[in-house]
Amino acid sequence: MNKTIGILAHVDAGKTTFAEQVLYHTKSIRSRGRVDHKDSFLDSHSIERERGITVFSDQGLFEYNSSTYYLVDTPGHVDFSPEMERAIQIMDYAIVIISGVEGIQGQTEIVWQLLRKHNIPTFFFINKIDRIGANIQGVLEEIRLSLTKDVCFITDSFNKGEMSEELIEFIAEHDDILFEKYLEENYEEEVWLNAMKKMIKENKIFPCLSGSALQDIGIESFLEKLDMLTFTEYDDKEEFSGLVYKIRHDEQGTRLTYIKSLSGILKVREEISVGINDDNTYEKVSQIRVYNGTKFKTIDKVSAGEIFAVTGLTSAAIGDGVGTLKEKITYEMVPTLKSKVIFDKTLNVKDVLGCFKLLEAEDPALNIIWDERLKEIQVHIMGTIQLEVLKQLMEERFSLCIDFGPCEILYKETILRETKGYGHFEPLGHYSEVHLKIEPGERNSGIIFDNICHADDLTIGNQNLVRTHIYEREHHGVLTGSPITDLKITLLTGRAHNKHTSGGDFREATSRALRQGLENTKNLLLEPYCRFKMEAGIDYIGRILSDIQKLNGSFEAPQTFHDKVIITGRGPVATFMNYSMEFAALTKGKGKANFIFDGYDSCHNEEEVIKKIGYDKNADIDYTSTSIFCSKGQSFLVSGEEAERYMHCLK
Repeated sequence: MNKTIGILAHVDAGKTTFAEQVLYHTKSIRSRGRVDHKDSFLDSHSIERERGITVFSDQGLFEYNSSTYYLVDTPGHVDFSPEMERAIQIMDYAIVIISGVEGIQGQTEIVWQLLRKHNIPTFFFINKIDRIGANIQGVLEEIRLSLTKDVCFITDSFNKGEMSEELIEFIAEHDDILFEKYLEENYEEEVWLNAMKKMIKENKIFPCLSGSALQDIGIESFLEKLDMLTFTEYDDKEEFSGLVYKIRHDEQGTRLTYIKSLSGILKVREEISVGINDDNTYEKVSQIRVYNGTKFKTIDKVSAGEIFAVTGLTSAAIGDGVGTLKEKITYEMVPTLKSKVIFDKTLNVKDVLGCFKLLEAEDPALNIIWDERLKEIQVHIMGTIQLEVLKQLMEERFSLCIDFGPCEILYKETILRETKGYGHFEPLGHYSEVHLKIEPGERNSGIIFDNICHADDLTIGNQNLVRTHIYEREHHGVLTGSPITDLKITLLTGRAHNKHTSGGDFREATSRALRQGLENTKNLLLEPYCRFKMEAGIDYIGRILSDIQKLNGSFEAPQTFHDKVIITGRGPVATFMNYSMEFAALTKGKGKANFIFDGYDSCHNEEEVIKKIGYDKNADIDYTSTSIFCSKGQSFLVSGEEAERYMHCLK
């Protein structure tokens, strides 16, 4: 049985040390490394060992009883949350490590929310119980209060399949049939065990154990119970399907595509389909590698449930389905900041951009952009620690010394009122026309495309071209040049010419129609918001609420528990991005603050931002509303304001 187990935690909760112990006890490694000794097995990159944090998700491989386990260690620092989220997609089960001293921390709640979003069955491990100040019962109460009431502590109540009376009752309370049997004192060990396994798999209950990874307390017991309470059901007889969750390049520069096999069997030299459309491409797998840390062995085939790397695939991106899986995964953890790349002017900008594009293939959240208007390379980031790591990566991998400018907020734009956009592209020898209806969408819905164009007006192929050109790039808004979002764009009608229309013509007409519509309505600037949860002594409530108001945030009614207060709310990332340090100073390090990206909303200081950015919509030549018409063999330009009355399609 193949099982993929992920380990997640807030930074410094002991996640990597826990992984070392598991691999050691299962004889996957001969000696246990330590983060502070810079010799841990899964934190193998020099950057990770130097900083003492996990930056890249990595996997270990071990056998236990009759199962093969793939153990995935994920980053705990918030700056590398996208890497962590991509690893979550391939997990069969997750283990959340919580420090017995610090308890639930900011990243713990982020991890929990992502696990719930993706329905990953989860175990808790309360770590560091050997430390002064550790409080197992206190952490359990925190879990019940902040994460889930359906947690069951099984360190002492479940041994070699035998359950305590308390655990039997807990399981019975989650199943009506078992509850009746429990009332009749009709307990059967196998029935209860199978029910418990099913409840864990269905995310109805969440087992919790305790121990000390550093002191090797409770690790073997955890392994035994994990193996007994988990199962997977993969089918080798179906056609092959898999999910791409990671891209890397080895020391020779060979592109490695990491895949979780979901069904079927894949053999070396087989061709597999890549992409979600009907016109997807086929690529040949030239090599299959199974990694254990940095070491790998090549094999001839893989089965359902395994995770592995292949060479030979060049077009597959992170989040792509391969084989029969026709899906593209979207991720929740997205950067809210950007920074420009600073490099020596003697360097060729194309070379620098090429190196960053390689890193972007490995981390799509970077979203590397060449801004032609500003003549600069821009990178999207989660935080300043990520910039430090990127700087080090560029030097180590490409021998390039670069730096970064100040972090800036990533803004977006949308509209407030419905509008119509018209675009016409008819230089000599070309022809296309597009009419669009553009409506405000729900907040954080992105771009939604609809089509009511009749095939008599525009062929299905050309209609599909319009859709493709809507989605193929981020289109600039008219206020700051930021990407547009939260729009429903409907193709109303269009026109082509049998002889003169070529493929790129509809790209031009679509872009002009979209731009013309945006210029013809009321636009709105959006900024990223964060949802926060702050826990502090009740004496600090007045100061914290005052700070929230000063930062243009909003809050719900505070909750008090004994001598503590919990405040939840939301506010702009721009004002709250540095508040965690101020909060820590205010509470003398005893408070807890958790900030989670909460989508985009109306910018709190729109006029100020527009003035600061100073975007000139008329100077952005790549996004023009001016249409091109042709009369008597001569092309002429028509401004967006006048374009509608020149259109050829009947209105």
